[in-house]
Amino acid sequence: MAASLILGASESQIKKEYMFTRHTKLIFSGILALNLFFVNPVGAQKKNVKQNNLDYTQYVNPFIGSAGHGHVFVGANVPFGAVQLGPVNIFEGWDWCSGYNYASNTILGFTHTHLSGTGIGDLNDILLLPVSGKVPLFKGTKEDMVNGYGSYFSHENEVSKPGYYSVLLDKYKIKAELTASERVGFHKYTFNSTSDAHVLLDLADGIGWDKPVKTYIKKINETTLAGYRFSAGWATDQRIYFTMEFSEPISKLALYDDKTAVSGNEGEGLKMKAVLDFATLKNKQVLVKVGISPVSSENAAANIKAEIPNWDFDQTVKTATSKWNAELNKIQITGNDKTMKVFYTSLYHTMFAPSIFNDVNGDYRGTDKKVYEKANFTNYTTFSLWDTYRGLHPLYTITQPDKINDIVKSFLAIYEQQGRLPVWHLMGNETNTMNGNHSIAVIADAYLKGYRDYDVALAYEAMKKTAMQTRDGMDYVQKLQYIPADKMLESVGNALEYAIDDYAIAQMAKALNKTEDYEYFSKRANLYKLYFDKETTFMRGKLADGNWRTPFNPLSSAHRKDDYVEGNAWQYTWLVPQDPYGLIDLFGSESKFLAKLDSLFQITDKVEGEEISPDISGLIGQYAQGNEPNHHIPYLYAFAGEPWKTAKLIREIDDKFYSTKPDGLCGNEDLGQMSAWYILSSMGFYSVNPANGVYVLGSPLVNTATIHHKKGISFTVNAINNSAVNMYIQKAEYNGKPYTKSYITHDMIVKGGELKLYMGSKPSATWGVKKEDRPL
Repeated sequence: MAASLILGASESQIKKEYMFTRHTKLIFSGILALNLFFVNPVGAQKKNVKQNNLDYTQYVNPFIGSAGHGHVFVGANVPFGAVQLGPVNIFEGWDWCSGYNYASNTILGFTHTHLSGTGIGDLNDILLLPVSGKVPLFKGTKEDMVNGYGSYFSHENEVSKPGYYSVLLDKYKIKAELTASERVGFHKYTFNSTSDAHVLLDLADGIGWDKPVKTYIKKINETTLAGYRFSAGWATDQRIYFTMEFSEPISKLALYDDKTAVSGNEGEGLKMKAVLDFATLKNKQVLVKVGISPVSSENAAANIKAEIPNWDFDQTVKTATSKWNAELNKIQITGNDKTMKVFYTSLYHTMFAPSIFNDVNGDYRGTDKKVYEKANFTNYTTFSLWDTYRGLHPLYTITQPDKINDIVKSFLAIYEQQGRLPVWHLMGNETNTMNGNHSIAVIADAYLKGYRDYDVALAYEAMKKTAMQTRDGMDYVQKLQYIPADKMLESVGNALEYAIDDYAIAQMAKALNKTEDYEYFSKRANLYKLYFDKETTFMRGKLADGNWRTPFNPLSSAHRKDDYVEGNAWQYTWLVPQDPYGLIDLFGSESKFLAKLDSLFQITDKVEGEEISPDISGLIGQYAQGNEPNHHIPYLYAFAGEPWKTAKLIREIDDKFYSTKPDGLCGNEDLGQMSAWYILSSMGFYSVNPANGVYVLGSPLVNTATIHHKKGISFTVNAINNSAVNMYIQKAEYNGKPYTKSYITHDMIVKGGELKLYMGSKPSATWGVKKEDRPL
């Protein structure tokens, strides 16, 4: 995954050690069985399909991906919400970088921001914990939860579903329930007593190496607190403001800076904490609404007033669940029980990020730390673009047409504020994590698919200027030269990613009639050929003197010390999704290309090296499903006329690497990309080239899938005679007419209609084989 920075168990290790990584496995039991229901297939040539919303939230299991290295967020949120309100375990290392791992039985409290599926130890801001009895100021430990704050808990007393989370805190015998709106977290604490009720607010710690810089708490009135938490971490200058309203009057407030008492009703310090006492409770309950804002506490209060003005917790849960269900209904599928659960959990996981980063009035804080008032677009943050440009953003062009223009506008705002498009953006900070400039590909894909409600001239300017930087080897690229492996690390990984983005610029330049730019960036897009060694048939690092780097072992992975990025030569040789036919030509013939591609999946040798990237996971031969640069590779067979090999691999990947258990992902979720691959592939196609609007067909895991692109426009894939055995497409029909292509286009989807795929148990000798039927 992108940005998988390993965190050690101690703060000193956290400061010294970091690296990028992926999933291991843990065992899980106790997932509730759910009854399978079916959606009526949509008839051919019917665009105006009536969408009857069904309860797909029943298939979502938020614990999938929470074990091992999955790092998915577990808690309460709404689609693309700024708030991710969930539990925080005692930190036990890198596998807890989202704040939660299913292996834990501890909870320190509930925080309002989380990352999902990354390897980044950041966020987890504004911790609240309901407490009975003595209120310690410091965290408990895994071995001792008596003297510090926090509690053990049991998964038997834990519930997580879209828009809602609850758990029983064993130590305090308090039931905590959570829900949320876009910018407000809503807590409900049920105590055992009406008089022994306290709430701890701790602004001291985030998670990982996120450390406070300045914190502030102020009592506004008997039921309201406000403040802020500024911190430095992976995102170097984070600023989050809050206002929290309590359903009951605060009878006593004690403020502390770390362990030092602060007198009065407000305090500013490095590690501010507050202990709130409640003298007599109605119904033994305290409810808390916490509004957050990147701008001010006043805006946070306005967010509460706009989004959750009342104290109806149950209604807020219903509203949150309804928002999730509306999104899940955008794709209606039928399939077996496992497929239903994995599909809708995957779709759920694709909508945690990008997350909203402005207030209800439009205000947001830019990368330049200036406040931009009343923006006329929804500003987003949390862009793991090295991962998500491959499949997640193409998926959004199908399922989130109302958000594409605002995502591009967010990119352009960042460009105007920092001078280049985002690489990996978080909370108004550029982290510069991972390789390439993939916001370029996302913008080009959007433009070429007709999303143009933004300043197109500014967008092209931003793309071109970003591509003309001189960082990370781009000075060599601009001269149409290879990046010397002895001048910088990860030269091959960088160069291949740049070539994809340069292809995207070239296509947009062509569409805008910028002939000179089209020719220049097309040449840059072809620079990948300079790294192909025809003797070994691998992409290799080349030294400044023109010689290949030696010694060379295609199985070797020296993490952050070699020519690749979280991979080896076996995996990176195929990273040419923008030009598969050019890659085939490098091998000399289709037969040689196919023989090498077969070898990738068949080789029994293991990855070698003293510092193997743990991101190389989910292996079939040397193919790594757990790492995003591999995701397009199974579909390359279609370009050489053997699409049935793609079909067999899709089924094998599904069987081996996607399950309904907490360790049901073979690699980091990476803010939705691992799930986006599954969603697209399970419907029978995938975006090999992330910026040309072509989806290569594979083997549908679902029996039917109806994509509701816009109101009144739906596209249905109907897999006839589909089964575990019948995995191969025999023939196809589009809107009732024979369809021989091994791909579909974005235009087909957005116009609506029906694609019928007739499945069989043996590969077809004719479907998708002819050169004129192969992908564009």
